[in-house]
Amino acid sequence: MKAAVLRGTKTIEVTEWDERQLGKDEVRLRVACCGICGTDQHIYHGHPGSAEVTPPIVLGHELAGTVEAVGVKVTNLQPGDRVSVDPNMYCGSCEFCRGGRAHLCERLQAIGVTRDGGMGEWCIVPAANCYKLPEQVSLIEGAMVEPLGCVLHGFKKLELRANQHVIIAGGGFIGQLFLQLVKAAGVARITVIEPVVQKHGSLLALGAHAVVSPIDGGADELRNSADVVIECVGRSESVELACAAARKGGQVLLFGVAAPDVRVSISPFEIFSKELRIMGSFINPYTHEEAITLIAQGIVRIEPLISHRFRMGELPDIMSRYPQLNVTKGVIMHE
Repeated sequence: MKAAVLRGTKTIEVTEWDERQLGKDEVRLRVACCGICGTDQHIYHGHPGSAEVTPPIVLGHELAGTVEAVGVKVTNLQPGDRVSVDPNMYCGSCEFCRGGRAHLCERLQAIGVTRDGGMGEWCIVPAANCYKLPEQVSLIEGAMVEPLGCVLHGFKKLELRANQHVIIAGGGFIGQLFLQLVKAAGVARITVIEPVVQKHGSLLALGAHAVVSPIDGGADELRNSADVVIECVGRSESVELACAAARKGGQVLLFGVAAPDVRVSISPFEIFSKELRIMGSFINPYTHEEAITLIAQGIVRIEPLISHRFRMGELPDIMSRYPQLNVTKGVIMHE
C-alpha cells in the first residue's frame, strides 16, 4: 500500500509500505480520512506523542474508514461497516489500568504513535477500538471523534454552573470544540482569546459572547475575571495568561500540548491566595461513543471547523511548513 512514512525527525516520505498480517482480533480498514493533529507536528519535530515514537512508522491517530476484512475471532464487525477508531490501547494490568485510570497506562500503545496509523491507504486496528458510525455521521466527522473525545475528557473535569464566566484561550480547532461544549452547558458568558482576527466571526457564530485579541492588549482587562479558564494553546504565555485570568476559586484546565521543554513563570502565592484548581488532561479514556453521539445529535458541529483538505502525496511538503499554512484543522482525504 502507499503510506506517508515518518523516517526520522522532519523526514516524511510517501512510499510503498508493507502491510502486516491481519491478527485474529483485528480488522483491516480502508482509510477514508485522517486528521493532522498538533501531536503529529510534535512527533514530526522529534518530540514524543502520547507515548514514545520509534521511526519508521506511519502516523495518524485521528481516523475513520470502511472495514475491508476481519480477523477470525471478530464477530461485531463485518466488511462494509463504517467505523471511527479510538487509537489508544491499554495493558490492563498495570497500577493505573487496575485503578480505573487506564489512560495513564504504563505500557500505553496507540495507533499512529507506537504502531502504524491512518496516514496510509489501509490500517490494521483492533476490532475493540472500532466504533460503528450512525448514518448521519460522515467519515470526516468520524475521524474527528478522537479529538472531540479528548476534549470531552477535559470538559468533564470542570465544574460548570449557569452563572459562570468561562474563558477559552485559543480559538483554533480544539478551542472551537470546547466552545461548543461550554455553550451547550448553558454558562452565562464565554470569552475566547484569539490573536487571528479572521477567526473572530466564526467564534462568535459558534456561541462566544466576546472574542478578544491578546496582541492589542485586549486580554489585559480579563485578569481575575473568569470562573473557568480553558487553555488550548500550549505556550508559556497562554498558560501564564490563563492563571492570571482566573478569579478567586477559579478552575484552570491546561489542555494545550506544549513542547517538553516549555517552562512557565507563575506565582505560587497567586495560586494559594486565589485557591486556584489547576488541572491537566491526557487523551480520551472511554469517551469515544459519547463523542459520536454528540456529533450525531448536532450538539457539536465538525464540518465548519475543517479549514484544509489535503491528499496524502502532499504530506511531506505540508508537514514541513504546517505552521505557515494558517490551518484551523487539516485532514487527509483518501477517498
